[in-house]
Amino acid sequence: MVKAIGLLGIGVALSLTGIAQDLFPEKCLGRWAGMMYIYQHGHVRDSVPVRFTVKALTAESWTWKTEYLSTKMPMTKDYVLRLKDRDKKLFVTDEGGGLELTDYQTGNKLYSVFETGGIMLTASYEWRGDQLIFEVTSGKKEEAKHPEVSTWSVSAVQRVVFTREK
Repeated sequence: MVKAIGLLGIGVALSLTGIAQDLFPEKCLGRWAGMMYIYQHGHVRDSVPVRFTVKALTAESWTWKTEYLSTKMPMTKDYVLRLKDRDKKLFVTDEGGGLELTDYQTGNKLYSVFETGGIMLTASYEWRGDQLIFEVTSGKKEEAKHPEVSTWSVSAVQRVVFTREK
């Protein structure tokens, strides 16, 4: 009986630890750096160094800060990623001013799909070994070839492979 209770306690502790570690942002804690390549119609058009920082604010929110270190147009996107539903692994990227994007975690990847100004964007972060891959695609709705299906172009891709800074 004591062994069973001990094993049950270990199982509960492991499952609780697994829940915390299973959240995508927890894997990303720290500072990351990489080069973003910007593709247009399949060809590299530009590149810019990028720094990405993730810090825990609470047990269910994280600083989600991206710094584009361009000499021509430096930019910082200082957002907060919040857990909205632990069971569904549903998050919200709070960009401020009431603008929130929904993010979905599946396995080792975080996905977001949204439209603004007639442009469809997909954004993803993928944890792969000791790297974090960030990718954004964008495009416009194409002319319908079938009434039941809408397609979107992928005219631009931004991609960076981050490595953790020491």
